[in-house]
Amino acid sequence: MMKILPYIVLFIFCQKSPDPGMLPPNGFEKTPQVISIKKGIIPEASGIADSKRNAGYLWVQQDSGNPPYVYLLKHDGTITDSVFIEGADNRDWEDMALAGSQLYIADIGDNNAAHSQCTFYYFTEPARGTHKIADFKTIHFKYPDGAHDAEAFLVDPGTKDIYIITKRGEKSKVYKLVYPQSTTALNEAVFVANLAFNGVVSAAISPDAKEIIVKTYTHLYYYTKEASQSIAAALEKQPSTLDYQVEMQGEAISFRLDNKGFYTLSEKNFNVIPSLHYYKRK
Repeated sequence: MMKILPYIVLFIFCQKSPDPGMLPPNGFEKTPQVISIKKGIIPEASGIADSKRNAGYLWVQQDSGNPPYVYLLKHDGTITDSVFIEGADNRDWEDMALAGSQLYIADIGDNNAAHSQCTFYYFTEPARGTHKIADFKTIHFKYPDGAHDAEAFLVDPGTKDIYIITKRGEKSKVYKLVYPQSTTALNEAVFVANLAFNGVVSAAISPDAKEIIVKTYTHLYYYTKEASQSIAAALEKQPSTLDYQVEMQGEAISFRLDNKGFYTLSEKNFNVIPSLHYYKRK
């Protein structure tokens, strides 16, 4: 979470542009469909994931200072359900992902790099009408080189390895938690890659695991992934950029489960109620 004017953000993170000779893909519409949030407000959305069990809905989480709930947001912008994660702590939830039947929540935000360890929560994706989850597992981990502020992660659908992408520093770093992660002992993440830019606030992998989008406040960086490649190897390649309509405080991205496009969602900022943005695949 970062409460700051969006036009100031443009100057905080010095992001390296892709090689001019590498043209961005023409796979998505340049202008998103803008969908108003119709019933209620999720003011501090920090992660989204398109639901598998509840077709036509997105899961949404909020970051620090909010109670440990996840919400179902219909693709038309209607908020329909809130699910309390009983016993979980929202220190600074910063991203979420659906991998297989499991919904992952990343408590990895650390603005001041003050915490010695961070946490992932995961549980079986609930159906509509669920009001409370008490049966969840936790993955506690530390970095090998001290604390980091992170707001993005990816779960490899094939290996179940978790990749955490840091936000600050000259370049965003990628760390890996190798599967099977312990749910009882403290895990140690392994450094695997540097990105060519910094300021990462969310990331998403396509349902077929062939595409990755890494989001900053101002850019969407697009990678392709071969079946034989690890996520780390894919992220070491030079990305291209997708057209992106900059949001007030855009911190969330998810591919649509049918792979027909992707969504972004921002926080409420300066009384501007966020809208759900959908970039359709051409």
